[in-house]
Amino acid sequence: MTFVSFRMNILFFIVFLLFSLLIFRLGIVQIIYGDDYKREIDRKENVTINTSMPRGNIMDRNGMLIVGNKPSNAITYTRPQNIKAEEVLKIAEKLATIIHKDSKEDLKAIPEIDKKDYWILKHPTEAEAKITDTDREKLKNDKDYDTKMYHLTLDRITSKEINSFSKKELEILAIYREMITGYPLSPQIIKKNVSPKEFAMVSENLDSLPGVDTTTDWDRYNNYKDKEGKEILASVIGKVSSSKEGLPKDSVDYYLARGYSRNDRVGKSYIEYQYEEVLQGQKEKVKNVTDKNGKVLESQVIREGKRGDDLVLSIDIDLQRKVETIIKEKLSKARLGQPYLDRAFVSVMNPYTGEILSMAGKQFEQNSTSGKTNVNDFALGNLTTSYEMGSVVKGATVLTGYQSGAITPGEILNDRPVKFLGTKVKKSWNTTGFGPINDLYALKRSSNVYMFLTAMKLGGQQTYIPNGRLSIDKVAAIETFRKNFSQFGLGVKTGIDLPGEQIGYGSGQIPPEAGKVLDYAIGQYDTYTPLQIVQYISTIANGGYRIQPHIAKEVREPSNQANELGPIIQEIQPKVLNKIEMKSEWLKRVQEGFKQVVNDPLGTGYGIKNKQYKIAGKTGTAQALYNGPISHSPGLMLWNITFGGYAPYDHPEIAVSVVVPWLTTDQSHVNLEIANEVFEAYFELKEKRAKENLTISNPKINTSKSETNKDE
Repeated sequence: MTFVSFRMNILFFIVFLLFSLLIFRLGIVQIIYGDDYKREIDRKENVTINTSMPRGNIMDRNGMLIVGNKPSNAITYTRPQNIKAEEVLKIAEKLATIIHKDSKEDLKAIPEIDKKDYWILKHPTEAEAKITDTDREKLKNDKDYDTKMYHLTLDRITSKEINSFSKKELEILAIYREMITGYPLSPQIIKKNVSPKEFAMVSENLDSLPGVDTTTDWDRYNNYKDKEGKEILASVIGKVSSSKEGLPKDSVDYYLARGYSRNDRVGKSYIEYQYEEVLQGQKEKVKNVTDKNGKVLESQVIREGKRGDDLVLSIDIDLQRKVETIIKEKLSKARLGQPYLDRAFVSVMNPYTGEILSMAGKQFEQNSTSGKTNVNDFALGNLTTSYEMGSVVKGATVLTGYQSGAITPGEILNDRPVKFLGTKVKKSWNTTGFGPINDLYALKRSSNVYMFLTAMKLGGQQTYIPNGRLSIDKVAAIETFRKNFSQFGLGVKTGIDLPGEQIGYGSGQIPPEAGKVLDYAIGQYDTYTPLQIVQYISTIANGGYRIQPHIAKEVREPSNQANELGPIIQEIQPKVLNKIEMKSEWLKRVQEGFKQVVNDPLGTGYGIKNKQYKIAGKTGTAQALYNGPISHSPGLMLWNITFGGYAPYDHPEIAVSVVVPWLTTDQSHVNLEIANEVFEAYFELKEKRAKENLTISNPKINTSKSETNKDE
């Protein structure tokens, strides 16, 4: 009995000690660490989120709105950091009772993998049963256990199971997948262009839809379209990524380092890409206060957002529309009986400032399904495609002859068919030749032989011997030609403020035969872009200054007034890339030759009718190997016809290049017809505006979307 009492006392003592330790521990927790644990329970985090703002407008030189932002109502969802998929699904189910997201496009956009994930969420027990004990035993020590189990489950979901969803369930899935696509704490657009009723109902039910909000989103739109509804200057304007696309994969790090969010919309190509930093707005900075579970407790705007700055282009949209119409109409007629002729290009530039007033190109494409011919914007072809340009470059050849000492101004050479040992006859476009002629006559009548003889002299051979050898230093000759041609912008980048510019083919290569040097002198070896031609023509027109072409004219702040431009932030100044290392009298002599080309009845450009505009220029015809998209026999040779000119010749205002490649005949004059009407369009617009006393010192923004914005 005494022994039992002793044991009981020991037991009570132990219990007493344990309770004492517990009370002591609770005291420490409560008294010493209580405040710390309380703070942990109540802990909040401040997370700063940047919200994108609409992009800046793109306008023409006269303040006409070309590209703007169309506002639209939208529903967004901001996902907390640690929310479970099941909770997001519940919100999606509630949202599906208020908004519609069940169009064919919405449901078609759901990939199979998302349907499988959704099936797992809806059928957790059945999904669990798809994994056998054998599977678990086999993979129990695998470090990627969960991932492999997940993929096994996906593989065993049948087509019948993922096609068992009702239309309403698919609608919920369409909403759900948008909600989980975005990044945590970044608003993700669930639906754009929502109806007023949907917008109002969601706004009324925000308390029961945590993370859901209503906002005004924007879409980029082009204000000018042609008769077929295709956007004017579309290829040069470029594209902007959607909120779904977000940042381009190949430049994510670049943008993230500059404060962008992954789902931000950015310029993907050309003007929108080149001037991204101008057009991208200043983001609204929002501080989200969250609890320890990542749920947003409150939001506070700490910096107001601002729409992007406005970009004013050097483009004259009225001239652009007229030029595009001219190309389309003239090319449509010229294509009759021309199976390979599918494109034409025009560049119009101020030769003193480098401002691109118009950059137009059209490409005809046969639709294999409907048989219809589509006419697509191909303005980009002015800087991304190149062709043998023919005699239009002979001005550079003559000037190279002067500079190298191969010929002197006024020198007479005998134009007659020439034949070298083991080669075919080379001659001018007429049969018998022009006889003894000087440099001006050679330009006016577009003599090939005069250029051949100049190239021979430049290569070290002073005398032509019938049936003799062509003994020239082809390396020295071609390098001298290219060095001088590059001063005008031929064979080098023009420096235009657009990405993707090409320099053409042939530059840097040594011709396999000496005879190719003679072909080079008449524009039938290296290829050049239409933009290079207009820069070359401008260099001659302005007296020897190669000006960098640019399509942007000004950057302006967003205006507080709806129809006015804001203050100028930056004005793009003319940039001289180089001064031609040639005497001014030599340039004046070539200018005189170009003047005679168009205004002398014997000139090859006399077909340009509008003599009142004092046009000077040079025609070109080149026989070249076809490399276009249409199936053809190997070695098919076609004709490129070109023109480069400026006006007025006594004080040039514009320089123009016209390039029409791949005709089966050299007898077409569509290049001159296009050039004639382009000059006419420019000067008629100028006269019309002078009569209307149009001022552009403080232009208004014309945002009209009336029928006047369609080509007439």
